[in-house]
Amino acid sequence: MKRSFVLLIVNLFFAFCLLAQSGGKVFDSLSMTSKILKMDRKFAIYLPADYETSGRSYPVLYLLHGSGDDQTGWVQFGEVKSIADKAIQEGKCTAMIIVMPDGDTGQRGYFNSPKGDWNYEDFFFQELMPYVEKTYRVKTDKRYRAISGLSMGGGGTFMYALHHPELFSSACPLSASTGPVSLEEATARWEKQYPGISKDDLAKYFARHSALELMNTMPDDQKKAVRWYIDCGDDDFLCEGNCLVHIAMRKKEIPHEFRIRDGAHNWTYWREALPTVLEFVSQSFHQF
Repeated sequence: MKRSFVLLIVNLFFAFCLLAQSGGKVFDSLSMTSKILKMDRKFAIYLPADYETSGRSYPVLYLLHGSGDDQTGWVQFGEVKSIADKAIQEGKCTAMIIVMPDGDTGQRGYFNSPKGDWNYEDFFFQELMPYVEKTYRVKTDKRYRAISGLSMGGGGTFMYALHHPELFSSACPLSASTGPVSLEEATARWEKQYPGISKDDLAKYFARHSALELMNTMPDDQKKAVRWYIDCGDDDFLCEGNCLVHIAMRKKEIPHEFRIRDGAHNWTYWREALPTVLEFVSQSFHQF
């Protein structure tokens, strides 16, 4: 009897270890067809450990990579699987689906072109999100949808949540490219990038793609629409822009969490940030 009990405990222990090692699954070379971009678009996805057996639906986090990476960035360098598995197993975040789209094929970035010839943002909201919600068991209410990203993807996080506060419960820009702080800076930058753009179109583009401008002009009834967690390293070359956005949000009385931690613009910093992001968005999923 005693021997049988010991064997049972040993078997349960090894079964637990096997489960802990397996965790969730990541597929990093999936694709879908985009009519808007007129090409196939790749994306990666993290599915929690019990996705295949539970039959239930999950909250979703859209996680955007930075400039120079693709949909595999958060998988390969960000170690999203091991970090998410650990956070879920320790009870620090809820089980969720994590979607990582490719923003570096055809053109680089997450925005529509001011010339209308490359509308990535339209693709994201009109094609990618509906495809994900149709293909996977994703909860589709705002409260169960969050967005985060680093650098260029942090800029995408700011813009997507500011453009569509009705769609995201929380947003977590990391080391974000916050966009030009003034129309003059925008003019100097975008006249070279988009030759022939008119001054009127440039001014409209600036008003829609500067996090600082969007915070300063945010309507009062949207101030609490999204829970914000903003994080940037003290040695990051993008730190100033993030600090200016933080100051603007303080002045506008827009609730947010703001962190300046020791670190630079690198994967070491973002891997350390991801567990907090997962915990923060999980709080949003559970807040109501």
